[in-house]
Amino acid sequence: MPLRSKQDVQKHVPPKRPFVAATFAMTVDGKITTKNFSPVDFTSREDKTHLFRQRALGDAVLIGHSTLRHDNVRLGLSDPKLREERGARGQTPYPLRVIISNEGRIDPSLKIFQTDPAKAGPIVIFSTLRMPARYQKALRKKATLHLSDAREVDLAWMLRQLRHDYGVRTVACEGGATLFRALLEQDLVDQLNLTIAPYLFGGANAPTLTGLSKEFLPRGIRCSLTDMSVVGEECFLTYRIKHRRK
Repeated sequence: MPLRSKQDVQKHVPPKRPFVAATFAMTVDGKITTKNFSPVDFTSREDKTHLFRQRALGDAVLIGHSTLRHDNVRLGLSDPKLREERGARGQTPYPLRVIISNEGRIDPSLKIFQTDPAKAGPIVIFSTLRMPARYQKALRKKATLHLSDAREVDLAWMLRQLRHDYGVRTVACEGGATLFRALLEQDLVDQLNLTIAPYLFGGANAPTLTGLSKEFLPRGIRCSLTDMSVVGEECFLTYRIKHRRK
C-alpha cells in the first residue's frame, strides 16, 4: 500500500501549522464504533498495521480525551522497523503524543501515562483552566500542559503551537469523531486515510466519521481520492481534503 513520504507531505503544509492527516476505519454503513463506543475490533491485522504506519509518519500523534479514555491506548510504536524508518526520515524514534481535552479530567492512571517517554514519546496536553487543580498537579508529573482561559481548546492555535514550539510538521490524528469534526469545521484537515471494513452495524446511536450530531457541517467538504487499494475484504482509501478559498 503506497504511503506518502515525509517530503511529499510537507509540500502541502499550509503556512504556520502542520499538515494534518486523520486515520479512521468504518463499517460499510459508515459507523466507526458501536453505540457503546467500544475500541475498534472489527478490522483486520492489516488495518491495524496500516494505522501504525500512518502514526509513524507523523511528527506528532493527536487524540481526543474521550477516544483515549475508551480505547486506553499508549500511542507508541512497538515495531523497531517503523522507528528505523523514522530515523531515516530525520524524525525522532517516536512521535510526540498530544491529547486534547476541554475539561481536562484526564485519568492519570491511563496506559498512555504508564510508559517511559523515552520508550514511547513525550506527552503534551492541550486543555483549559477548567481542568481541576488536582488533575493539573497529577498530570504535570507525566506531561507538559498547555492550559488556556477559554471554554474550549482553540484547535488552530494548538496546531500553530505544535509547529512553533515543538517543530511538528506532520500530525497523525487518530480521532475521535468529535475532534475530527471540529478540525473539519475549522478547515484544519488535509488528508483522510479511511479503511472500509465488511460489516454493517446500523443504529442511530453508533457514531459516523462526524459523530452523532444531526446537524450538517457548516459547509460541504470536497474530498479528492488520491489512492485506493483492496487487501482481503477491506478497502483502503486516501483522500485529499480540499480547503476553502481564502
